[in-house]
This record gives sequence, C-alpha cells and structure tokens, in this order.
Amino acid sequence: MLDLATHTVVMLAFAAFAAGFIDSIAGGGALITIPALLLAGFSPLETLGTNKLQGMFGSGSATIHYAANGHVDVRRQLPSAALALAGSAAGASLATIVPGDVLRALLPLLLIAIALYFAVKPNMGDVDSAERLSPFLFGLTVVPAIGFYDGLFGPGTGSFLMLAFVALAGYGVLKATAHTKLLNFASNIGGFAVFAAVGVVYWKIGLMMGVAQFFGARLGASLAIRIGARLIKPLLVVVCVALAVKLLADPANPLRLLIGV
Repeated sequence: MLDLATHTVVMLAFAAFAAGFIDSIAGGGALITIPALLLAGFSPLETLGTNKLQGMFGSGSATIHYAANGHVDVRRQLPSAALALAGSAAGASLATIVPGDVLRALLPLLLIAIALYFAVKPNMGDVDSAERLSPFLFGLTVVPAIGFYDGLFGPGTGSFLMLAFVALAGYGVLKATAHTKLLNFASNIGGFAVFAAVGVVYWKIGLMMGVAQFFGARLGASLAIRIGARLIKPLLVVVCVALAVKLLADPANPLRLLIGV
C-alpha cells in the first residue's frame, strides 16, 4: 500500500476535479488522472483499476445531471448500457492476452481523425440529423465494441462514442454528449468490476478522487447544457489532439518506433 504525502493527495483531488469537468463535456478525463496516478507512484495496473473506480463517479454524476435536464432517457437506454458494461468487462478480462501495441500505434491517428471530423464538419449543432444506423443495430454492434475497447485499453472512449452518436445515430452534439456519459458510466462499471476482482484497485484514493470527480463533472455538465455545441465542439477537438500528442510523446509508442522517431 502506498503512503502518500498530503500534497500528493491534494494534487490527485485537483486532478480528479479537472478530469471530471473536462470529461463530462468532451471526454478525455483519463488524460489528466492516469498521469497523475502514475506520478503519485501507482503501478500501471493499480492506475488502471483506481482510475476506473474514480471515473465511475464522474461519468455517473454527469449522467444524473444530463438525465435530470431531459437530455437522456436512462430507462430507455438501459439495454445499451448493459451491452457497454458487458463489452467493457470482456475487454478488461482479455487485456493481458490481447496485444496492445497495435492499439497504441493506431490510437493517436484515430484521435486526430476524430478531431478533424468535428473541426471541419459544417452545420454540426445541437439539432438531430438523419440516422445512418438504426437504434437496434447501433446498440447491438457499436456500443459493445466501444465498451470492449474501454475495458481493454481505454483512452479516447468518450471521443469514439461521441463520433459514433453524431455520425451514425444522427444525434446533435449535446444529446450525443449526454448519451456518451451514460454508456461511459456503464463501461466504467464493467472494467472496474474486473479490476476489483483481481485486487488492483486502491480504494481510499479512488473514492477520494471519485468525490472530486463527481463535483467536477456536475459543473462541466451544467456548462455543457447551458452553452451546448459552442462549448462541446472546440473542447472535444482540443482534448482529442492533446491526447494524441501525449500518446505520441511516449517513447515506447510503437508508432514512433515504426517511423523511426
């Protein structure tokens, strides 16, 4: 068990609050919390497990706030949430045997592509557009696939869900954000259950960060509801690019090795 100094605990609390705020609007909260946990001295596996615990509070808080304001019908979306949970649990279970190098190499490129999509696509606002995939097929295929990815690897899950809801389900940006938080909450539960079962969750720090996440996410969701796409779109682009840069800056990223950087 780690014996953390007071200033380290305070740093983790601030990191969780900031992550909850950003994640409730555009996803990417792990961009803040995972490095913070690693800097605090947690092992990579403890970092993933503890991050799932505290992340549940943020995505849960945002979901509650969006639902209370009529932007997502939680009861109607329960089947999709269950599939996201199951997909994430399966991904976390297979995390040790599925090679991660391909995902680490492709993820920065995918995030940059998502950033470009939201940056250049015209007329993207809070009004729904034509759906390209029926709700049944969307829930049966896209949702568990992204949930599986969240359990297996994780970074960028919110961005992938946002892209899917806007591009395939035809949702407006605010509605897509609200539904992303619900499914991300479910996938966090699935991944957390597996990590908790193998004993890699640091409970005291995870719960403390979870409380900070809860309030940060509530503030972020409130702003997103008030401002809508004018806030969500640019922040989503910034988060995707920042996460891509962070991943590419890692000397161990296979893409860097491939291109000889």
